[in-house]
Amino acid sequence: MGLGSWIGGQFIDIIEWTEPSQNEILAHRFTRHKNEIKNGAKLIVREGQAAGFVKEGQLADVKLPGMYTLDTKNMPILSTILGWKYGFESPFKCEVYFIATRQWTDQKWGTQNPVMYRDPEFGPVRLRAFGSYAFKITDPATFLKELVATDPSFELYEISAQFRNVIVSRFIDALGGAKIPMLDLAGNYEKVSNLARERVAPELAKMGVALTQFFVENISLPPEVEAALDKRSQMSVLGNLDQYAKLQTADAIRDAAQNPGGLAGLGANLGAGVAIGNAMGGAFAGAGSAPGVVTPANTTSPAAAAGPPPLPTAVAFHASIDGVASGPFDLAALTQHVRNGKVTRATLVWKTGMAGWVAAQTVPELNALFADVPPPLPG
Repeated sequence: MGLGSWIGGQFIDIIEWTEPSQNEILAHRFTRHKNEIKNGAKLIVREGQAAGFVKEGQLADVKLPGMYTLDTKNMPILSTILGWKYGFESPFKCEVYFIATRQWTDQKWGTQNPVMYRDPEFGPVRLRAFGSYAFKITDPATFLKELVATDPSFELYEISAQFRNVIVSRFIDALGGAKIPMLDLAGNYEKVSNLARERVAPELAKMGVALTQFFVENISLPPEVEAALDKRSQMSVLGNLDQYAKLQTADAIRDAAQNPGGLAGLGANLGAGVAIGNAMGGAFAGAGSAPGVVTPANTTSPAAAAGPPPLPTAVAFHASIDGVASGPFDLAALTQHVRNGKVTRATLVWKTGMAGWVAAQTVPELNALFADVPPPLPG
C-alpha cells in the first residue's frame, strides 16, 4: 500500500460496504492499513447486510443493520478480548467482514445425469429434473465460521455447486419416498417441491443458510421413452379400430366429393381405409397376449375369436347359350348344361374378375366338366 493510502487509513472513521448490484459477493472483508480501526469510528451496516468482527482468528461480535460507534461501551466482547478495562484511545487491529443477508433468487438446480425411478406402472425408468430455488444467510456467524473463513471476497459461484449437489441428492430421496406414478408427476410438482424443501433445508441450515423457496420446473423422460409413450397415447386415441376404418371411409368419401375427378379413385380409397383397419385389428389381435403390449378394449382375443371359418363362396359363371348371355350358373348347373349339350368346350364363359369372354375349355376350373365328354371329331 502506498503512502497516500496509509495516510488515508489513519483518518478513516467510517466503516461501510456498498455492494455493487451486479456482483454476486456473499461476504467481503473491509480493507484498510494494517486492519487498524480508530476508537470512536462509525460502523454503518445497511439493510440486507451483517458485519462480523474477527480478532486473532476468533469471531468476536456480529452487528445487524444500523449505525454503531466503535468503543468499549457497545463492543464488550471485543473489549474483553483486547483487555480494555478502562477504555482506550489508540487504534486497534481487527478484521471486519460484511455478510450479504439479502435473498438470492433464481438460483438453478438440475440433475446432471438421469436418475433411476421405480414406477408402479412402467417399472424402472430414468428421469431428469430441474428447477430453481432462493436462499438467504440467516446466521452470519455460522456462515463465517463454516464457509468464509479467511476468504477476503467470498462469491456465490464458490458455494453454488455444493448447494446444487445437496439439493439434487435430497430431491431424489424425496421423489423416491413420495411414490407418485410417473404419469401423475406433472400434477404434483408442488407436493414434490415441498417434500424436497423439507429435506434440503436442514442441510443448508448447518451452513447458516435458509432455503426460502424451492421449485420443480420440469421432470422429463429420456427421448426414447417419451417416443414409446407417444405411440401408446396414439393408440389410445385411435381406440376402436373398426370405428377408425369407418372414419377413413368417411374421409375418403368427403375428399372424393370435394375433388371433381376424385370419384374414380373412391373405390381405391375405401378399400385402403378398410384394409388399414383390418390390418391393424389383426396385428393387435395377434399381439394381444404378448407381454407389455396394450390390447384395445374392443378387440377380441384369439381365444374368443376361435370358431369355424366361413363357408367358401360358390363359383358362378355366365355362359353364352343359344347366342344369349345366361347365368350366372354354379358348377352343378353348368354340369347339367354340359350333359344336355347346351354348353360345350367352345362355349364362351365369363365370371367376375375375368377380363373378357373365353372358351370354357381354357378355364382350368371347368376342365373337369368335360372329362366324360368326347372331343369333337377332327375335320
